Amino acid sequence: MTTLVAGYRSVSLLVSINWDRLLYVFTIIFALFLGAYLGTMFL
Repeated sequence: MTTLVAGYRSVSLLVSINWDRLLYVFTIIFALFLGAYLGTMFL
C-alpha cells in the first residue's frame, strides 16, 4: 500500500511540475487529429 501511495505522489509531483509541457503535447496531438479529420472530410 505504501508503494502505491509513493508512486501516486511521485506521478502527481511530475504532473504538477510539467503540466504546461503535457498541455503543449496534448494540444499538438489534438491539432494533428483535427487536421486529419478535416482533411478527410474535404477530400
